[in-house]
Amino acid sequence: MKSFDVTVVGSGPGGYVAAIRCAQLGLKTALVEKYSTLGGTCLNVGCIPSKALLDSSHHYEDAVKHFETHGIEIPGEVKVNLEKMIARKDAVVSQTTGGIDFLMKKNKIEVFHGLGSFKDAEHIKVTKEDGTLEEISSKNTIIATGSKPSNLPFITIDKERIITSTEALKLKEIPKHLIVIGGGVIGLELGQVYKRLGAEVTVVEYMDRIIPTMDASLSKELTKVLKKSKFKIKASHKVKSVSRKGDEISVLADDKKGNEVEIKGDYCLVSVGRRPFTEGLDLEAAGVKINDRGQVEVNDHLQTNVKNIYAIGDVVRGAMLAHKAEEEGTMAAEIIAGQKPHIDYNLIPGVVYTWPEVASVGQTEEQLKESGVKYKTGSFPMRALGRARASMDIDGLIKVLADEKTDEILGVHMVGARAADMIAEAVVAMEFRASSEDVARMSHAHPTFTEAIKEACLAVENRALHS
Repeated sequence: MKSFDVTVVGSGPGGYVAAIRCAQLGLKTALVEKYSTLGGTCLNVGCIPSKALLDSSHHYEDAVKHFETHGIEIPGEVKVNLEKMIARKDAVVSQTTGGIDFLMKKNKIEVFHGLGSFKDAEHIKVTKEDGTLEEISSKNTIIATGSKPSNLPFITIDKERIITSTEALKLKEIPKHLIVIGGGVIGLELGQVYKRLGAEVTVVEYMDRIIPTMDASLSKELTKVLKKSKFKIKASHKVKSVSRKGDEISVLADDKKGNEVEIKGDYCLVSVGRRPFTEGLDLEAAGVKINDRGQVEVNDHLQTNVKNIYAIGDVVRGAMLAHKAEEEGTMAAEIIAGQKPHIDYNLIPGVVYTWPEVASVGQTEEQLKESGVKYKTGSFPMRALGRARASMDIDGLIKVLADEKTDEILGVHMVGARAADMIAEAVVAMEFRASSEDVARMSHAHPTFTEAIKEACLAVENRALHS
């Protein structure tokens, strides 16, 4: 029987990063992954493939709608080759997951492919695809098994016409009318992919606005932009049935007044969140507790009730974000090695990769009001930015929330081109507890999108220069 200092179960961003950090710290490390490829949901059927399709569809939309304005003329009709687009996405996924294989070998991490489950707190069984069993001994274990798409109890996912995000990444045709149940990150991103390619898209959201967990100003701005591109958004609608007859899907929902609304389409993407995935782990054998939401319970050190077993990422409390899982993977490894790392969960940014992109870090205005914190706010419209006009990306805004007395930045929220990258400036500023004036007095290169952050910070004191 092989023995290890640490065994990581699950090879998503949290798991493989945890394994690498353990190896860097001199711990003999194993990684167990039930699928044939490494990378988990994010690399195989999540973050990476969805961004590949978003980029491809964005190029197509630019060619159809914007090239002529830029003085670029294409003879003949611009056409979508969906099969080739999906193939490119698959190639990106293959290259990325192959990179994880390389990192495992580079760091001398032993990889076991098969379903990992606990025999007890110090022994893990790996059931391979051919049914054979291998047992390994481990002083410590990090559970990093991630999450799976959630569903509503009355919806039957047939993976053909009624689908999850996994199937939406490999459709054989462009839907005529894609109904998206759920106005969160995944539904909006994949909805925009197919809207750009020619589908009619209707988003049905239970809450009173899309991206309901983010600052309300971002929801309002993104709604305005999406409706301009002919998205149909039905907020405050409670879905009560989804049925299929041949190639037609019928969704019945009640609006906020209780009136029944029927929406018909040829595909329905069910995107109502994700749930922790622990099936097959046999946590009971190790004595590990889960809560009533199916999450593995951990303390502030990511340690379960069993002292040598840790858990990270989507399988524990908190935002289901790949970069949050990575930070937790690093933290768990360093704690096992005797170090004392720390994560400020308030400073983990959230991003929606629509175009324009949406990004947020820190407290929302609604949270500050609820907690009674006195604050001041400054915002700046992207259309007032020279760089935005040059690239024709004028939709969006940047909003900064700062403490009324100390001027410390409490939250930054943005909709705009490259917001996913720009949010890092806000994270750095808040990590060092910068004031809005600190950022306002920093020199920002001109012309750039990040000048909008400087202007929004200037606007906190009503002294924006370009609006």
